[in-house]
Amino acid sequence: MMTELKCIMLVDDEPDIREVAKLALSKIGGFNLIVCHSGEEAFQSLQTSQPQLILLDVMMPEMDGPTTFKKLRDHQIRTPVIFMTAKIQKAEINDYLEMGAIGIIPKPFDPISLSSDILKIWLRVKG
Repeated sequence: MMTELKCIMLVDDEPDIREVAKLALSKIGGFNLIVCHSGEEAFQSLQTSQPQLILLDVMMPEMDGPTTFKKLRDHQIRTPVIFMTAKIQKAEINDYLEMGAIGIIPKPFDPISLSSDILKIWLRVKG
């Protein structure tokens, strides 16, 4: 039985990226969004919110994406994660997938196809 994706947490330190992704995901994709500007804010938000998926930037100051991911797992937060990154070399992608990410979205992303790219990953894992 397929689980319909309705709510996504977007975590990115860049205001422009957050705004474009927010518009793409809410207006084009129709998703409910929880938007965070840091890994720590995401971690705190997850104490009271329950997104079905986390779209997590890899390169952020203070606590980067992989560190945030590890902290979530260390605290038994098992929400599926898709990393967004400009570092799309095969070795890095393999590292993120081995960590437990369900997919990778390359940056810069296409705002028009962002929602469908996420849904393809979601359906591959949850379908």
